[in-house]
Amino acid sequence: MPLTRWLRITPLVILTALSVAACSNDPPPGTLSPTPADSNPNNRLMRPGDVVKIQVFGHNELSGEFPIDENFNLMLPIVGEFSVDSMTVGVLRARIRREFGQLYTQSFVSVVPLFRVSVLGEVVHPGLFSVDPTMTIYEVVAMAGGSTRNARENKIRLLRGGQEVALPINAASLARATLREIGVRSGDQVYVPRKWITYETWIVGLQLLNTVLLAYSIFR
Repeated sequence: MPLTRWLRITPLVILTALSVAACSNDPPPGTLSPTPADSNPNNRLMRPGDVVKIQVFGHNELSGEFPIDENFNLMLPIVGEFSVDSMTVGVLRARIRREFGQLYTQSFVSVVPLFRVSVLGEVVHPGLFSVDPTMTIYEVVAMAGGSTRNARENKIRLLRGGQEVALPINAASLARATLREIGVRSGDQVYVPRKWITYETWIVGLQLLNTVLLAYSIFR
């Protein structure tokens, strides 16, 4: 094969390999628009696996983090067990404060729901985390050990049911916006994508180039 033809083919082969390597870690296509419930965290439903962080000031024995079990039940000290099935955050918060208010006069009760969120993609320790809705996306990524050197931090995505959720803010505001403001729900996935060209993809390209040049030197 003439050298000129090899030189024309080689860049195409390398670009194809780089494109395949860069796209192999992309999430599935599709975009969801935020629902009206996303704008009001009090309307979000509690789910099994979520955790309710409660602080009863002046009564440390009643404070702590209490998980919702697989049957939608929540067990609290003194109050006992009750179902949170189809219960929103706002309704649950009101009930907990009412229950403790009946036991202690002038009690001040802080109720913070901790939602389960998966952190996937280019992070050090991908996994499932219980997050406070007042946290930012980057604080959630930090819980997963931070991003890797191949991460595109300015292109972080929010996935729900395998589809991307359109973020209501621009990339510049993402670092300051809380999960509540973004509309994150329990069960969502924070996905940190790879850079289009990484160190590893350059290595793949150079290896292909060496293979092509070796084949040319053998078969010319």
